[in-house]
This record gives sequence, C-alpha cells and structure tokens, in this order.
Amino acid sequence: MEKSIVYYCKEINAENLIKIYEKLGVELPGNVGVKVSTGERGAKGYLKADVIAPLVEKLNGTIIECNTAYPGSRNDEAEHLKTAKEHGFMDIGKGVDIMDGKGEFKIPVHNGKHLKYDIIGENFKNYDSILNLAHGKGHAMGGFGANLKNQSIGIASRNGKAYIHSCGQTEDPDKCWSCKYEQIDFIESMAEAAKAVADYLKENNKPIVYITVANTISVDCDCDCNQKDPVMNDIGIFASLDPVANDQAFIDAICNSTDPGKEQMKERIDTRVGRHITEYAESLGLGSTEYELIEI
Repeated sequence: MEKSIVYYCKEINAENLIKIYEKLGVELPGNVGVKVSTGERGAKGYLKADVIAPLVEKLNGTIIECNTAYPGSRNDEAEHLKTAKEHGFMDIGKGVDIMDGKGEFKIPVHNGKHLKYDIIGENFKNYDSILNLAHGKGHAMGGFGANLKNQSIGIASRNGKAYIHSCGQTEDPDKCWSCKYEQIDFIESMAEAAKAVADYLKENNKPIVYITVANTISVDCDCDCNQKDPVMNDIGIFASLDPVANDQAFIDAICNSTDPGKEQMKERIDTRVGRHITEYAESLGLGSTEYELIEI
C-alpha cells in the first residue's frame, strides 16, 4: 500500500492551523461542518476557540457535535449549547449545531464484526464537506482520542454512542454501560463506526480532511469533567487526507518523544489496547498505518 502523506507543524497557533490546512490542497465546498469536541463542563483540554476560530471562519464553517451517552453537561441539546457557549464556540463561524438535537439516522457498516450500522446526528446530512478537527489526548476507555474517535463516537448520536460503546448490543444510553464486552471489541467498534462515516461521505461525494492538534495532552479525554492536568508538553499539529495515518502519526509522536510524560500516555494507550484502532481501521480499508511525515 502506498504511504499516506501526513503534514506536521510543531508550533501550535491559529496561523499555522490555517497553513497546515491549506497544505492539504483540498477546498471544502458548500456548507462546511467542523467536527470539534466542545468539551465537558470542567474539562480543560478541549481545543480553544481562539486557536480554531480563524480557520473555522475562513471556511465559513459550523461547529458540529452530537450529544453524549453519559449524564453530564452535554447530553441534551439545550445543556450542550450552554456548554458550547461557555467554551466560546457559539461566537465563531456559523455557531454550533448539535446534530442529533432533533433526530438521527442510520448508515450501514460494511464488513463489520460488531456493528451492523452506525447511528449519526440527523443534521449531518446538511453538510457538503467536513473538517475533522480533533484534539489529540488520552482517553479512559479508548486509550487515546484523535481523528478516528472524533469521527466515530463524535459523529454518532446519543443512541449511536450507546450502540458503539456496547459493541452493538444496545442503542439505549441507560443500558450500554452495563453491557459486557472485550476491550478489543470496543476499539474495533469505534473503527467500524469511523469507516461507516467515511463511506457515507464518499458515497455522497462529500470531501473530508483530518487535522489533530496535540496540545494540553492529558491521559483523560475532554469528555471528562475531572480531566487530569497535561502529562506531556505540546507536540504539534498533524494533518492528512487519511485518518488512520494521522492517528498513527500522533501515537508515534508520543512513543518517540523524549518527554518523560510519554510513559503515562503509553500506559494509558496500551492498557486499553488503543493502538489496535489504527491496524483494525487499516484492515477495513479506511486508510494506511504507513505514512510519510512532512514537516512544514
């Protein structure tokens, strides 16, 4: 398989975010959805509005999100919009769209071992192109979160999140947390949902590009209201047309770092079988774990 191109920029700022997006050479047409995690109330690591605002406004984009399956400040549309406002997202681009606020729809999962379909926010249909703009960090359940998680759990509706978290056993958010499954099955379920979204976009001729900003790197996700402090220094920005390669580059950057905090990140990733998501996503045809890193 031909190596995918991953662009990398060490210094994280709004100007470089635009520069690395432009390096991808893809114009996102029409109504642009920018998939960002709005961050749970109390979390610290979510992407800050002042860093992403110039790029979102350049694209005339809308921040797109879906409600959470767990109780918190983002599990219904009204509360989620309040949290998004507190975190500064309502004031950039076209504001924020909680895509499953008024409904959801199913898209097929092809050749999945765990999921028969994915359930995503109804308003995802309204976007002509997508920027998957992820924050690279750890995650209590997945080991780490970047573009693949942002595309699977992130674009899934509240019920869709329950379906992924239960590895296809239930769509009920109240029941999914008591479902029994093997950890590797959850990792694979996330990859299957991410591939389903990519397939849906491809079938509808809607382009998508991938950027991960690796800063304020905690072992915990931005969905954690008690998110721990960062354990590593900022790494930089990764951008690609291939989400598998972009996630792989992020993991490799952690593992190859001289930062002593990398041991905590590696422990979090490996105890959750987190690295398996890229190899399984590759087996599904979503992208390649082989990449060429080009620093800009």
